[in-house]
Amino acid sequence: MNPRKRKLFWIAPLAIVAMAAFIALGGYVVMLLWNWVVPALFGWRLITFWQALGVLALCRILFGRWGGSGFRRSTFRRRMSERWEQMTPEEREKFRQSWRARCGGFEPPGAKGTA
Repeated sequence: MNPRKRKLFWIAPLAIVAMAAFIALGGYVVMLLWNWVVPALFGWRLITFWQALGVLALCRILFGRWGGSGFRRSTFRRRMSERWEQMTPEEREKFRQSWRARCGGFEPPGAKGTA
């Protein structure tokens, strides 16, 4: 067996155990925090470990990312800035007109009273 396969042979099971431990620790921490804070503040019930894992998963779905780069606002801004810089003034005006047609034509603040 070559050294790379031997190394992978030990790392893969260790990674799976580490991920399971991390998830279990996260669920336990959520359960402890919930049971410490929420019943005292709102009078809600205590939750079990499995319910805490469900809350953790729900928060991950609603507020977190599932790995990878995903959609990042800064990436979008950077790409649009690069596109904008490469446009001619006519293309920029055409772009503005298309967005005004889509969004209803916003006026800058203070422009209503000056016209």
